[in-house]
Amino acid sequence: MRIGELADASGVSTRALRYYEQRGLLQADRQENGYRAYDESAVTRVRNIRALLDAGLKADNIRRLTACLDEENIDHIPTCMEAYALYERRLQVVRAQLAALTEVESKLEQKLADLRNNPHPTRTDPTT
Repeated sequence: MRIGELADASGVSTRALRYYEQRGLLQADRQENGYRAYDESAVTRVRNIRALLDAGLKADNIRRLTACLDEENIDHIPTCMEAYALYERRLQVVRAQLAALTEVESKLEQKLADLRNNPHPTRTDPTT
């Protein structure tokens, strides 16, 4: 199938498919006219890539799972238990980001509270 057909069958854009190819997640054969050609297993692979990206993994992480991206149910394949470790590491990163954002939120709330309590602070002229 051609790239447009794969995009339709998998529910992603052709741009995304080219990106997956650039990142080493998807391979295409080239026809004589230079068009990309994919086999039917590419639909499952692309759906798995999309699911892993939606779960918060990065393309570099997903590349570690290339051996099992063509499996129908990637989360339950014994050879893909590395996905479990990747999920755990990614969850740790997300939790750290949430903590940092919570800290920023608290600081912003405090600044707003300070401004509400003193809406017209006196200005000092540094030139005088």
